[in-house]
Amino acid sequence: MLIRLGFEIAYRFVQPTPMVVMLDIHGSRHHDILALQPLRGHPDVPLRQYRDGFGNTCTRLLAPAGLLTLSADAIVRDSGLPDRQQPDAMQLPVEALPDDTLLFLRGSRYCETDALMQYAWDQFGHVAPGWARVQAICDHVHARLRFGYPFADASRGAVRALEEGRGVCRDFAHAAIALCRCMNIPARYCTGYLGDIGVPPVDAPMDFSAWFEVWLDGDWHTFDARHNVPRIGRVLIARGRDAADVAISSTFGPNALERFHIWTEETTSAGLDACAEPLPLALAG
Repeated sequence: MLIRLGFEIAYRFVQPTPMVVMLDIHGSRHHDILALQPLRGHPDVPLRQYRDGFGNTCTRLLAPAGLLTLSADAIVRDSGLPDRQQPDAMQLPVEALPDDTLLFLRGSRYCETDALMQYAWDQFGHVAPGWARVQAICDHVHARLRFGYPFADASRGAVRALEEGRGVCRDFAHAAIALCRCMNIPARYCTGYLGDIGVPPVDAPMDFSAWFEVWLDGDWHTFDARHNVPRIGRVLIARGRDAADVAISSTFGPNALERFHIWTEETTSAGLDACAEPLPLALAG
């Protein structure tokens, strides 16, 4: 299947202001991009890219005073299959984990493992290690938190989300990640596109989505405590310890967000013309 996705985001600045944005499709999905109108600014501004410590693509720019609009559009090939399920995936003991997964066992800004350790073991210590334990954590978070866009709060971490019983997708992810780490399961935060493909459409503006991945049986597996069912059409933008590592924009000066429009929907080959010129065959994969 083909998915058309992109964004148009506008900021207003009172003075020239440095920015770092994380809005490109993750490198692991580059072979799936069939057509691309890459990230650009209006007015036109020089862009410089680099890779951060997690392998995400970041873009540096100097926003001019006034209104700056950032946009991109793409057609991505997707399997059309829901998230992979492996209920027999086992949890490895900490001493057997690869070195590069250990970072995702530690507490982070929004995943306060020290404060949740006893709670996690009280709730999930009796559940069989592995896939069943992660699913039990997702079930718990899904039942305990109520989703709502008005509940968005950039200062809320996993502890407050569980205490208040509400949040947006990032709060569901942070709570589940923190509880997994308490149970010695490496867990990392993911952000990207997730449209209403294969499910009833939601009567709400499209937004970027958050989910998480855990390390079981020698591989990373996708879980989503907010929706708590396998979904179709996830397109990754970035991964990190929590939302602090994958902010879509970091601005180093005062500004106001004036427009935020995201799209991600199933399309046909006719959408290639509407998006951009198809990539050369070597790049399209």
